[in-house]
Amino acid sequence: MVDAELFESLEWIAKKIRVKDEMWGGIQLVVCGDFLQLPPILDPQNSSGKEFAFEADCWNASFDMQFELTTIFRQSDPRLVKLLQGIRRGECDPQELKLLEQSSSDDPSDPSAIQLYPLREDVNRVNEMKMESLSKTEKVIKYSAFDNGENPWKSQLKQGISADELFLCKGARVMLIKNLNTWHRLVNGATGTVIGFCTFKDKEADVGDICSQNLLPLVKFDSGRTMVIEPETWVVMVGDTVVAERKQLPLLLAWALSIHKCQGMTLEKVSTDLSKAFGCGMVYVALSRVTRLEGLHLSGFTPSKIKAHPKVLHFYKSFSSEQTMEGKDGVANKIGGGSGNVLLFPNTKGQGAAKYHFSLSEFISSRQKRK
Repeated sequence: MVDAELFESLEWIAKKIRVKDEMWGGIQLVVCGDFLQLPPILDPQNSSGKEFAFEADCWNASFDMQFELTTIFRQSDPRLVKLLQGIRRGECDPQELKLLEQSSSDDPSDPSAIQLYPLREDVNRVNEMKMESLSKTEKVIKYSAFDNGENPWKSQLKQGISADELFLCKGARVMLIKNLNTWHRLVNGATGTVIGFCTFKDKEADVGDICSQNLLPLVKFDSGRTMVIEPETWVVMVGDTVVAERKQLPLLLAWALSIHKCQGMTLEKVSTDLSKAFGCGMVYVALSRVTRLEGLHLSGFTPSKIKAHPKVLHFYKSFSSEQTMEGKDGVANKIGGGSGNVLLFPNTKGQGAAKYHFSLSEFISSRQKRK
């Protein structure tokens, strides 16, 4: 999701912070990503023609070594893994796509499955419909964002940081939009269900700013944890100065999610309507969230929706053709020298990519021996 302009800007900032003219100011990097997933969302005023991070002027000079990650963790079914890897590369093998037929149906999906849509308008429609249904029997609590600051910075708070207004009730499906406790897996993207509300009198929380009834939701997360969700604060900075801030609950309704929002998640049950799928990588991201075919309910899918960006395919193909196989010692020696910056990306099986198997313990050992 990092575009070329942002990548170049970060490299420039690193030099300024470290007051060094070498790449990234001498900061060591480990960069991990998959360009065959959803592409960056570009500024409409971007006229450089550069879209992906690998198009940045400083890209090639930023890394001493590039590695291919080949182990799949989310799925264990070899048939599903092979199918998804083909879709990732934009390939439509008719035989493999037959696997999806058993998941395709116009019948209602499992009500516990998260619904994924390409467009936010469909996501909002489903969530509002579910809330309206619950509101017939459950009391709805309103949370209004509390904003401070001056324009034009204050207006940035309305650009998707958190909801202007959030309506919750018992039984509502919700998702965290901010890391609260990584140790307990209460992170951005964690989903759960509101099981009740409680009065909160902590002066530091000051719930009255966002809820006139001074109530906070009690959420039981799918991971098993139950937690009272307190207000969080998002800020806009100019230098070291806070120029605008928003206080709101770090939640959004999550019966339905956009495919962009679910990127990176692992889901047991998914229902996705791909009839409005657009752009490269969207079908792959939606289908690859689910852990097994039995948990997938699919509608609106046609093979023509499967797309991989030509620039990305060319990048991987060019990269692969430049690689030479190295012995284990050769790889360790290469990592140990220079700045040690490393790029990690998922496999491009079928395109002739060289495979380097990276051992963290060997890497650390080689670094320690050189000190």
